[in-house]
Amino acid sequence: MSKQQLAAILEMSAQSPAPANATPAAMRAWIEGVASQLPPAENVQIKRVNCGPCDGELILPAGGDTSRLIILYHGGGFFFGSSRTHRVIASNLARAAGSAVLTPDYRLAPENPAPAAHDDAFAVYQWALKHGYAPGKVALHGDSSGGNLALATAVRARDAGLPRPAAVTLMSPWLDVAREGASHQGTPDDPVVSNEILELFTVRYLGDGDRKSPSVTPFYADFSGLPPTLVHVGTRERLHDDSVTVVARMKAAGVAADLKVFDGMSHNWQLYAPMLDEGMASIEECAAFIKAHQA
Repeated sequence: MSKQQLAAILEMSAQSPAPANATPAAMRAWIEGVASQLPPAENVQIKRVNCGPCDGELILPAGGDTSRLIILYHGGGFFFGSSRTHRVIASNLARAAGSAVLTPDYRLAPENPAPAAHDDAFAVYQWALKHGYAPGKVALHGDSSGGNLALATAVRARDAGLPRPAAVTLMSPWLDVAREGASHQGTPDDPVVSNEILELFTVRYLGDGDRKSPSVTPFYADFSGLPPTLVHVGTRERLHDDSVTVVARMKAAGVAADLKVFDGMSHNWQLYAPMLDEGMASIEECAAFIKAHQA
């Protein structure tokens, strides 16, 4: 049933393609318009807050534990996306985890090239610690490029001697910026992510910089000492091997890392959770993982 749901969603999406040769502003407006068609979870409060280097949305579920916090780094290739485009994931994560969820609107490229997004992501975690959130009650979550930011923040926090977060959950993280993995070389069935769009995102954020630099990806980091981590990825993803490889590397470093591969799912299928059973299942499994590890 889920594959049929996804096929219908992809068919609808194909009828409203991204504008050709669009400016960053036009691309961002397009994705905002697409995301606005999907309803957030019910019984949640959404408010605008400052979270250090930027503003963002804080989502509080009815009856939730406001002492627990999930920092959600949104995807979008460091180029587009926002707290608004990710309300479906954020609000349902808040509902399912019974926790506050903060989605920061970190700086985007090309106006703010690397490592602006990574610096903002780390600063938001520092902000949370300074504002009274106990590290054992803070989790980091991210999808696609946001997954890169979540994992990079966990690595950077460890290297800076800060307390580690309780857990990390990643959805289809984009980590192999150099695109060396086998799935980057041949995934003709990926209906969402092309090599061309990855190249656009990379050039806009990184320019001609080192694609293996720790300032733009934690893919090659020492993962020892990181918190328990859950990674979800679909079989129809160009980024599939990013997830497989990073979990293998984390396990080799002694991290309690788990990988779940969703059959037939394409990149960021969780954004369609209200219409896609597998999307909601992924969000709820991440929420349960986080809740189990928060003190």
